[in-house]
Amino acid sequence: MKLSLRTGLRWKVSLAIAGVGALVAVALSLVVHNAARVAMLDNSRDVMDQRVQDAQRIYDSTHRLLFRTKIDDPALPQQLREAAALGLRATYLQDSGGAPEVWASVPLRDGKILSVHTRFQDRFAILDELDKALVIGSISVVLGGSALGILIGGQLSRRLRKAAVAARNLAEGESDVRVGDSIGGRVRDETDDLARAVDGMAEALQDRLEAERRVTADIAHELRTPVTGLLTAAELLPPGRPTELVRNRAQAMRTLVEDVLEVARLDGFAERAEMQDVELGEFVMRRVRVVAPDAHCRVIRDAYVSTDPRRLERILGNLLANAAKHGKGPFEVTVEGRVLRVRDHGPGFPEELLREGP
Repeated sequence: MKLSLRTGLRWKVSLAIAGVGALVAVALSLVVHNAARVAMLDNSRDVMDQRVQDAQRIYDSTHRLLFRTKIDDPALPQQLREAAALGLRATYLQDSGGAPEVWASVPLRDGKILSVHTRFQDRFAILDELDKALVIGSISVVLGGSALGILIGGQLSRRLRKAAVAARNLAEGESDVRVGDSIGGRVRDETDDLARAVDGMAEALQDRLEAERRVTADIAHELRTPVTGLLTAAELLPPGRPTELVRNRAQAMRTLVEDVLEVARLDGFAERAEMQDVELGEFVMRRVRVVAPDAHCRVIRDAYVSTDPRRLERILGNLLANAAKHGKGPFEVTVEGRVLRVRDHGPGFPEELLREGP
């Protein structure tokens, strides 16, 4: 089973801005922290190097040890011992967490090593304060970005939601609804372009449907009078087989005209379908036994559908009548869920009709 998480546009924009703000804040904080730490360490090395040089000059002239210097300190790091063996003055950093310990050493004339070391607690305490300030600043940037994202995303989300509601109402038949009027607002953005496009499409489609419905209704109205007259005249003919044929054809034409008028009224919302929940398989089998007893009806998978039973019965009767008139048996009616199929075994449409016909 595939699970999907649906989130609103407001929160997506907010999370995007907050995420970008957090990345930028963290990157800048790391850069500032590292730059400040490197600068402090370099300065600490310079201070210790200057201190050990001053101590060396005083020791050479007075043989006194100042600045807490030591001669041949047993704790002197091995790297400084190696540098002194080469006659080099050097500094060394022991970073064991917190404020690092900085060493400085210089070889003396008598082969001994003068060294000094200390921790710059006060300087690196300032670095801790800087880290706290950077953390507070980063959190402020993320919160501010989230608030800005919620504000921007909320406005855009409301406009899109209003547009979706208007489009849904338009699809349900409320022809006077317009997306542009629904979203409103003073801000002009891409949603206004979308609204204008949808409104233009809805108006063009409505005009076309209205024109088609009007033409269909006009034709049906024009045919109604002559067909009624034809049916009345047929009643005056003497009894016989020709009279029966004329009456049947006239009645069929009258039924067809009434069907066209009913469709026109439905399209113009002058008449509403009477929807009912029916069991499609049982409904089709019962109607097929009445309309076309010779047809084979089969229910593969039954389903309940919401439909107008009277119109569904008429559609099914028309399909079976067309199959009997233009096709050839055997006739098969199949119900598979919500799908209804009527099949005959006639020759089908001519090749020229399939190639050139509507």
